[in-house]
Amino acid sequence: MRIRTIGLFALLMLAWTWTVQAQHKPTHEEQHRMDEAQGHQAEADHHQLTCDCTPKEDSVFNTAKVAFHHIGDANAFHIWGDLYFPLPVMLYAPGEGWTTMMSTRFDYAHNHGNGRKAINRYVMVEGVVYRVADVQFPSEEVAIDCVTEVEHDGESHPAIVYKGQCYPLESKTTWDGGMMGGGTTSFMDFSITKNVFTMLLVFALLWWMFSAVRKAYQKHPNQAPKGLQNLVETIIVFIQEEVAKPFIGKHYFRFMPFLTALFFFILALNLIGQIPFFPGSGNLTGNISVTAALALITFFRVNLVGNRHYWQHIFWMPGVPAAIKFILTPVEILGLFIKPFTLMLRLFANITAGHIVLISFVGLIFVFGKMGENLLGASIGVVTAFLLNSFMMAIELLVALIQAFVFTLLTASYLGDATQEAHH
Repeated sequence: MRIRTIGLFALLMLAWTWTVQAQHKPTHEEQHRMDEAQGHQAEADHHQLTCDCTPKEDSVFNTAKVAFHHIGDANAFHIWGDLYFPLPVMLYAPGEGWTTMMSTRFDYAHNHGNGRKAINRYVMVEGVVYRVADVQFPSEEVAIDCVTEVEHDGESHPAIVYKGQCYPLESKTTWDGGMMGGGTTSFMDFSITKNVFTMLLVFALLWWMFSAVRKAYQKHPNQAPKGLQNLVETIIVFIQEEVAKPFIGKHYFRFMPFLTALFFFILALNLIGQIPFFPGSGNLTGNISVTAALALITFFRVNLVGNRHYWQHIFWMPGVPAAIKFILTPVEILGLFIKPFTLMLRLFANITAGHIVLISFVGLIFVFGKMGENLLGASIGVVTAFLLNSFMMAIELLVALIQAFVFTLLTASYLGDATQEAHH
């Protein structure tokens, strides 16, 4: 096992994760027009919109909101209650430059992750950095009245109250660049979020583990492996005998470092999200940006090693009538992109679904207890949630192993297709 392969693999993952956080960078003229439009629109909006700092009493526990907040990324680790672990914030706005600081500058402690300060129009809402849409808003550090929500087109959107006036915030741009309605922000976010931090932690743990195994082999070259060394060797031999050899063939050893790095990296990302009460509840493989990065790495690896026979079967299959080739060739080309897409969605959907189900079961405590009004209902909810979550946690451990194995298995099959020799 080559440790440097894991290092390169993790660096590629981190580069992609930081890249997908960066938003679309418009030209200077586009930015100027956008700022003017946003300024006029936001000025009209916050005069028309009404919002205040009066807490809204929720009569019904919103399980969906809690679940999606749990699986989402953030600029701070939520440890327990109002205890947060700060992370570096690195923001860039075209024409305005960089804003770098620690997330604690937003003064979000003891405020449910909502900042009590705005810095260069940036604010923190439930641990996530947003920006005030109104370009006329003060750019210096100012204290805000509160973080709240406004109703627009039947949907709730985050906003702040500053000196009694309501200021809506920009919608966060998602990985799709706003194509699915997420909007486009005026800034790019290169911050080390809790997902990036957790990925760095996983990388450090894997580096330590494989370094310890390497040293054990060097220290006792003629002894049978034991402990951690035995566990790692068993997994690597399993991947070699049950995945690499059957699907790749005689060229399997060339791809063993990549396959083992892929398996251990995905498995570690899956497992760290299963640790109860882990700070921030990192949900890495439940983040579609992470699974997209893994799928893209596989896509480039497979197609860069593809031989002549592989590409010939995609663009002009030998032995097939020409009329059929015009039908099959577009299908084969489309398949090149469908394969990484399905890899991305399969891992993302399975891990996300597991986290949502677990949080939903915990929500039964509050649903049955009617937000603390019914002690008997809350007690029933605790027992029910404990039994269901215990079962689901066991299932999720299996899912973590199975999904890492399936991703590695499919990658090996794609590599086998790309490197197989022509049969005459």
